[in-house]
Amino acid sequence: MRKRWLTVAAVAVVAVLVASLAAAVRGTNASAAHKAAFSACLVTDIGGLNDKSFNHLAYVGLQHAQRAGIKGRVIQSHSPADYIPNLKACVQSGAGITIGVGFLMADSMDAIASAFPTKQFAIVDVDATSLKHKPKNVEGLLFKEQEAGYLVGYASGLYAKSKGAKAVGSVGGLKIPPVDRYIAGFQYAAKKADPGLKTLNDYSQDFVKQAKCKEKALNQIAQGSVVEFQVAGQCGLGVLDAAHEKGVWGIGVDADQGYLGPWVATSALKRVDVAVYNAIQAANHNKLLGGKNKVFGASIGGIGYGKWSKSVPASIKSKVAAQYKLLKAGKIKGIPATVK
Repeated sequence: MRKRWLTVAAVAVVAVLVASLAAAVRGTNASAAHKAAFSACLVTDIGGLNDKSFNHLAYVGLQHAQRAGIKGRVIQSHSPADYIPNLKACVQSGAGITIGVGFLMADSMDAIASAFPTKQFAIVDVDATSLKHKPKNVEGLLFKEQEAGYLVGYASGLYAKSKGAKAVGSVGGLKIPPVDRYIAGFQYAAKKADPGLKTLNDYSQDFVKQAKCKEKALNQIAQGSVVEFQVAGQCGLGVLDAAHEKGVWGIGVDADQGYLGPWVATSALKRVDVAVYNAIQAANHNKLLGGKNKVFGASIGGIGYGKWSKSVPASIKSKVAAQYKLLKAGKIKGIPATVK
């Protein structure tokens, strides 16, 4: 009996030791997995995370990736001089992918990606094939902004026509391709909805200082504009402020800016968050399109329009919804991508 008891005890001890060892192995594996977590580093443009526009949306995409297990980091740029050191800091921190936000970062991205050819990069609003040194480790994240501009432009034209108004306006930050694609689509659709409409446009030459954009918008309103479309990031919040002040429609950009108030009729949406998340996951699985672009349009949910203000008539909402359906189906052709 005593011998049997000792045998049972020995088996129990061995079982405890095996269980402890298994737990230790699991712990070690978990620790190793944690240390090996793929990391992504985001560098904002000078508008920063508070631009309520595309920098903010890029950060939302990074946060979504973090919830999916990615280790994330964000570095904010305060001037163009910060671009190269910030991008380099991401690479040197061991980031699995470094993402730049904005057209103005193109040359800096080209320089850093060329200097670190074994690392992975992506950049919002830049055609990767246009980079000077043609680095094969950068994916361009592009959008058909003209489609988003088309949707809000169509709504604006219908509204102006219903009011017997003569003009609608837009204010861009700088005359760069992503800005002009928005404006070109806006103008085209506004005139499609009301052929006799005049489309006013100006550039603030700034993406940050709201007073510059507000001044441009006020000038257009004084010329008879009843809708003001902002395409200037943080600066463009001044356009929406001018619309509020003068009692005309404001149209937001990139993110849904309707939370600002009922004077924001809707917003032209660009899903930068989706693009950033997509790039991070592609890099994590070695499927990044280095040296090429991924283009996000209506057909894959890359653009759209925001919530409607209560001030927008149901007839306009339904007509724009019908245009969106056609756009997603590829049945609307000829939307321009450049401003004349």
